[in-house]
Amino acid sequence: MAKHPVPKKKTSKARRDSRRSHQALSAPKLVACPECKSMKPPHTVCPSCGYYDGRKVFEV
Repeated sequence: MAKHPVPKKKTSKARRDSRRSHQALSAPKLVACPECKSMKPPHTVCPSCGYYDGRKVFEV
């Protein structure tokens, strides 16, 4: 049987958590729609009024 590599020492909570410091989730960015003032993701058609870049894209 082949021997598998095994850690020699237990990884401390500080070392483990500092390695994971970049994995946090961020809240979605939202901007106000210039037409209806509802919040929407940037660079997307507004789901409330259907406008994008000052033009009516679809009927709501």
